[in-house]
Amino acid sequence: MVAVVPVITDLPIVLVSTLVLTHLAGFQTLLGVITFAGALFVAYLAYESFRTGALDPDAECAKPQSLSKGVIVNALSPHPYLFWLTVGAPIVVKAWADRPIAAGGFVAGFYGFLVGSKVLIAVLVGNSRRFLTGRAYVCLMRALGALLLLFSVLLFRNALALLGVLIPHV
Repeated sequence: MVAVVPVITDLPIVLVSTLVLTHLAGFQTLLGVITFAGALFVAYLAYESFRTGALDPDAECAKPQSLSKGVIVNALSPHPYLFWLTVGAPIVVKAWADRPIAAGGFVAGFYGFLVGSKVLIAVLVGNSRRFLTGRAYVCLMRALGALLLLFSVLLFRNALALLGVLIPHV
């Protein structure tokens, strides 16, 4: 389900990005606030990963609400906004002016590969579930929690740079 998150969240992101780009002079502050909120949420996900206990592959468990968490992460991440502001929207607009089918092909190919690669990873991980139990699972979740924490710190740094608190590195 997480693989389809960009399909759900990107349309509003594209619309907001276009609105921001065309009507607001200083969209850095808006991106900074969104990035800061995203950093907080990713830090929360890191915390949850550190708290994870051993996994019993045969046990019935509550649904992880992956889709809703994925939607929140994608909506609060600056990356879709930056992509659509700087790369995606200009390509689609130019392609639409030349050949509308090319614009459609770009969007279809983009989401086909994006969602397809995520589905492939999910299938591979799902098929390896029996190997990830007990201590190995806990260690993996803590390592992933550490990566999430690192990404959270980087997002905080980016947010502070976008908000003008830090001078970005060149």
